Amino acid sequence: MKDHDFLDPFLESASFVIQQVCNVGISRGEMAKKEWVYPENHTWIRIGMTGQLQGTVLFGLQKELALRIVSAMMGGFPIHEMDEMGKSAISELSNMISGNASTILSNRGVVVDITPPLLLLQHDLQGMKGTALSAPLDLHDMGRMEIQMIVIG
Repeated sequence: MKDHDFLDPFLESASFVIQQVCNVGISRGEMAKKEWVYPENHTWIRIGMTGQLQGTVLFGLQKELALRIVSAMMGGFPIHEMDEMGKSAISELSNMISGNASTILSNRGVVVDITPPLLLLQHDLQGMKGTALSAPLDLHDMGRMEIQMIVIG
């Protein structure tokens, strides 16, 4: 399998889960290999992978998008800052996406275990470097999400 075959289940899963949670249309952008970047004003969630697929998947959400998703997850209640409940909700969303993606991979013959989601702050990302396979998801009027995968080996 090629790298894009590994990222595709995460894109597929994210599109499905977010459409269900937020009731929003989603457009997928083109996959590309690029130097991993961590733009400021983003909320980043890291999921580790072990098994036949080893590496890291990073979900990058513009801060405003993260707040809108948390609001949708909480029945539309307006959210103005990312508190502990919001962090928990975003982490659970990434857990739902990753769990679903690991099931898709398993159905394709790739056994992968995922680690619990880890919310990363800007200073946690300073030492991270490498090439990632990346693709954006445009959540129409809500904002843009970036999914980046760094495969080891």
